[in-house]
Amino acid sequence: MKKHLPWAALALALACQKSEPAPTQSSGTAPSTPAASPVAASEAPSASGARDYITIVGSSTVYPFATVVAEQFGKSTKFKAPKVEATGTGGGLKLFCDGVGVKFPDIANASRRIKDSEVAQCKKNGVAEIVELKIGYDGIVVANSKQGKPLAVAQRQLWLALAKEVPTADGKLEPNRYAKWSDVDPALPATKIEVLGPPPTSGTRDAFVELALEGGCSTFDWIKALKSSDEKRFKSVCHTLREDGAFVEAGENDNLIVQKLEQNPNAFGVFGYSFLEQNTEKVQAATVGGVAPTFETIAAGKYPVSRPLYIYVKKAHVGVIPGIAEYLAEFTSPRASGDDGYLSDKGLIPMPDPEQAQYRGVSANLTPLTM
Repeated sequence: MKKHLPWAALALALACQKSEPAPTQSSGTAPSTPAASPVAASEAPSASGARDYITIVGSSTVYPFATVVAEQFGKSTKFKAPKVEATGTGGGLKLFCDGVGVKFPDIANASRRIKDSEVAQCKKNGVAEIVELKIGYDGIVVANSKQGKPLAVAQRQLWLALAKEVPTADGKLEPNRYAKWSDVDPALPATKIEVLGPPPTSGTRDAFVELALEGGCSTFDWIKALKSSDEKRFKSVCHTLREDGAFVEAGENDNLIVQKLEQNPNAFGVFGYSFLEQNTEKVQAATVGGVAPTFETIAAGKYPVSRPLYIYVKKAHVGVIPGIAEYLAEFTSPRASGDDGYLSDKGLIPMPDPEQAQYRGVSANLTPLTM
């Protein structure tokens, strides 16, 4: 199939494909460890000639929520459970934007909003209409093992601990000189700075540098002024993490970060609030600016490092790949993402009622995104 095949011709092309067995689904549960890559696996057609299950890629933060919805959907409807993969937000949106057709994912999960450049890439590859659904909110936590001491940190201190370059007394920048947290501030622990976090492809990484680190960087007036005079330089200073071992890219698997924190009580990890909720017996969260990440503080907008979560849908696939509209209806339903929905038990922070109603309408009408 050609990458830019018009969707009007796609159904005919799907019917002409050779039949292959779809992935095994047990008890309506989406497999968490696929045997093939998402693009290769999504080419598998159903008995009728077209793929008969939804493929979803993207954010590791949204992955647990999408998986739970997929399981409920597979059990409660006539459709197969969607196949969900955690590829990271950036990696997922790249796969999503690669084209239209069974080779390409139907839905991308994202822990940040899609970028203009990604929308442009989608359009270049024939993905003309994208439906954006906000599903709720999440906080980004800095956590350590419960065997270690809890951390109380300000955004300024986080940036000074993790930035590649830090200010000197005379208003210049130099390579980060801080080895211990107490070097940043004597009130902080006298332990080596070691933070495990996500890679650049992760939406959690994007949100962390924009919310936590940029917030701390901007407390220096002369650096804040760069945002108006030289935004590229400002972002370079505020968003670039040190590469001397103090910040360790630990991949997209947040569960692996939790495991490593258990092994090293002096290390800290950066991940979504939902993983904190799932591992409260193992890890504890730092307060940021005196505020602890809780369901209530994130919902109220008091916790400074919080962000919305999204799913993006390829409108051209709706009605051709079975069950997409119904899956969206389940995801945005009050019983899933409402105030007392089953996703709140997994750590998703529900949106205010007006926003919930707004995005249920977007889901029902498949209203395309405009940027």
